Amino acid sequence: MISNAACNPDATHAIVIGAGLGGLASAMRLGAKGWRVTVLDRLDQPGGRGSSIKAGEHRFDLGPTIVTVPQGLRNLWAACGRDFDSDIRLVPMDPFYEIRWPDGSIFTARQDEEAMRAEVLRLSPRDLPGYQRFLKDSEERYWFGYEDLGRRPMNRLADLIKVLPRFAWLRADRSVHAHAARRVRDQRLRFALSFHPLFIGGDPFHVTSMYILVSHLEKAFGVHYALGGVQAIARAMARVIEDQGGQVIQNAEVDEILTDHARATGVRLTDGRKLGAGVVVSNADPGHTYDHLLRNRPRRRWTPARFKRTRWSMGLFVWYFGTQGTAQMWRDVGHHTIVVGPRYKDHIADIFTRGRLADDMSLYVHRPSVTDPSVAPQGDDTFYALSPVPHLGHGAADWTTEAERYKDKMRRMLEERLLPGLSDRITEERIFTPETFATRYLSPHGAGFSIEPRILQSAWFRPHNVSEELPGLFLTGAGTHPGAGVPGVIGTAEVLAKLVPDAPRPAFVADLDQVAAQ
Repeated sequence: MISNAACNPDATHAIVIGAGLGGLASAMRLGAKGWRVTVLDRLDQPGGRGSSIKAGEHRFDLGPTIVTVPQGLRNLWAACGRDFDSDIRLVPMDPFYEIRWPDGSIFTARQDEEAMRAEVLRLSPRDLPGYQRFLKDSEERYWFGYEDLGRRPMNRLADLIKVLPRFAWLRADRSVHAHAARRVRDQRLRFALSFHPLFIGGDPFHVTSMYILVSHLEKAFGVHYALGGVQAIARAMARVIEDQGGQVIQNAEVDEILTDHARATGVRLTDGRKLGAGVVVSNADPGHTYDHLLRNRPRRRWTPARFKRTRWSMGLFVWYFGTQGTAQMWRDVGHHTIVVGPRYKDHIADIFTRGRLADDMSLYVHRPSVTDPSVAPQGDDTFYALSPVPHLGHGAADWTTEAERYKDKMRRMLEERLLPGLSDRITEERIFTPETFATRYLSPHGAGFSIEPRILQSAWFRPHNVSEELPGLFLTGAGTHPGAGVPGVIGTAEVLAKLVPDAPRPAFVADLDQVAAQ
């Protein structure tokens, strides 16, 4: 229950704002450290971008669809004395995905090394040595960027200075695409090795080459689907929190972080109710946290002017649709397909730099019903098709009038390139535009992945996990270190747990300890 009384700090109570995966993981970590945790979320179910909606008998996973580092989740569960695999069933994907180009060529990504070499040899035999070198580059950056930097705090300038020589050695100043281009010549392979930053909101032509580590993640850990979708993971996380003695409260929107003597002491909800705490963790976007939740406090670093200069990730246009009687149709279309448009570099520039809604598009198509029959009625399919688009800050489109036109263009592309006869099979459908991301997730500019992970917006340059503006406030989720994506946001909770001390022991327990010692 949330009290309507004045906000009195409770030294053993932690409040987490937002039940996205980062917020839920942080609550689990804090619960394991002895905190009594309350998670407050404005939606009607946990998961944030990893939640789902239903339309008819179709379940649509709204955001992330894959798990690339299961060990991160297993470690999280283990920190809470639990077994992840007892709560969630992961299904390995084989293949991971297919990439389809306009000329009809296809690249099929798998974990098997021989199969991947065969794919490269089929597309461009001369590029096999460069591809193998690229994989070594990827592994080297994985150990430094993911296992080292990504798992420890980066909130002190000294932390950054210590690693600058390693950044320079690994040419972190070079972009992901530039690095791929140094290793392979075939334009299709350059795409296949460089598109991954789009899944965390980054421009492959500008994001630091440290992110080529994703290729090693796929090779080392595989790509998995959680039965029930990422929503099932979020619900399992909420159950762990409740078993720890915490609570996850939905339909509860935080309007302001409360302070006393220049320290976070709790929150006030939009309905006026207050809740006190010894620690406040915000899983809201850093832009929303600082510009709205701390709007009545002066700030030194993360000011409104600073956020106006920040480069945000692209927006997303997502068309969720169900089809009838198609389970045996389109048999060559698997769980994940990337349908590439006619342009790459110029199209990315339209999205990130020029802020122009282009006539062409590339699509990520998710068909979970081939793996998880529970998402659709028997014999039917559930899909979503995602297109990167400029965020709202560019003013590229009025989505109230543009959405239907853009969806129809997407439908025609899918019908021509991937799903013939689609128009006659559609039943249920929903659309998310950048406007939806702005209103549903309170994402600045409707950005799909918060702050873009360019080199000067990563690690120490990103909003810190421990707030520079207010003692007692901590940040987690895609906009903080180490960043977006399921492994990234789960990682923010691991970093946060290294910054938040164990919960203070209640006074009466300390008194009993003192008596026992006498």
